Amino acid sequence: MTQWTVHGTRRIYDSEWMSVDLDDVEIPDGERFEHHVVRLPHPSTAVVVVEGEHVLLMWRHRFTTGAWGWEVPAGRLEQDESPEIAAIRETEEETGYRVQVEPLITINPLNGISSHTTHIFVGTNAVKTGEHDPAEAAEVKWVPLNEIPAFIRKGLIPCGITLAALSTYLTLQRTT
Repeated sequence: MTQWTVHGTRRIYDSEWMSVDLDDVEIPDGERFEHHVVRLPHPSTAVVVVEGEHVLLMWRHRFTTGAWGWEVPAGRLEQDESPEIAAIRETEEETGYRVQVEPLITINPLNGISSHTTHIFVGTNAVKTGEHDPAEAAEVKWVPLNEIPAFIRKGLIPCGITLAALSTYLTLQRTT
């Protein structure tokens, strides 16, 4: 097996949200070069909230891409917070629903340039505790699960983490 070797790291930007490093790497054929790496100090969570044959989605705008799309609730873990607690907290803050969570999958959404990890959960037994956060979503809606493939084909779910979460949930739901 061959793998890349990291000979050193030089930080070029740092904040509480992220850092950007230049890693001195060597690939298996011996070539060495600097590779940009985005490091986020806190993992994140995402939750596929399901109720019967419906999933809870948020319609939101992302200024970074200039795109609107449907997303599952997601966010970063706070200091010393478990992924499960973060998933429950983020879901309630963003959607106004409190849920119980079970692990679904853990992914590295940009593993070619980032060390970031996202823990994806399935949320069940949703209880409405308040209103959704208008800074997080223009709308929160229960969408039939059988409509998700059409949403994906139409480009209505541009978020990679949401795509991974929903695709994994639907795949495993059909195979277990």
